[in-house]
Amino acid sequence: MNISADATPSASSGLLLSIIELGGYPNFVPLYEQSGYRVIGERSVRKAISQLKKISADVIVAEFNFQSDFRDRTSSLESLLAVIQKTPATKLIVFYERDQAHQLDKLRARFTLFEALAYPIEENRLTAALLRARGARED
Repeated sequence: MNISADATPSASSGLLLSIIELGGYPNFVPLYEQSGYRVIGERSVRKAISQLKKISADVIVAEFNFQSDFRDRTSSLESLLAVIQKTPATKLIVFYERDQAHQLDKLRARFTLFEALAYPIEENRLTAALLRARGARED
């Protein structure tokens, strides 16, 4: 699922990869665009990883979905983090359920997240994170 028809960022915009596996929150594409990003969307981490072989995302927004049936990891997000470790300029913003914070902390002990936002997502906090990510990219 390609949210944006033209995924090539202009000189003034960054590229944001939005991964919506479960959803249940507002469509943030207009907010991403107002923050200066061109948006590509995927419905699974697996498809997003495939997309990252073709593009270089400045920001990735993904959901942390704890999966207790995984033997050696907490979620599919770990596979994504392993891939983006090779591109340290990519900033990852994660949405999570408050009752899964302790599981997210286990992930944070192993990987760097740019920002983690608990549901319900506050638009002002998301906008601030996106603007900080742009500033970090431009430094």
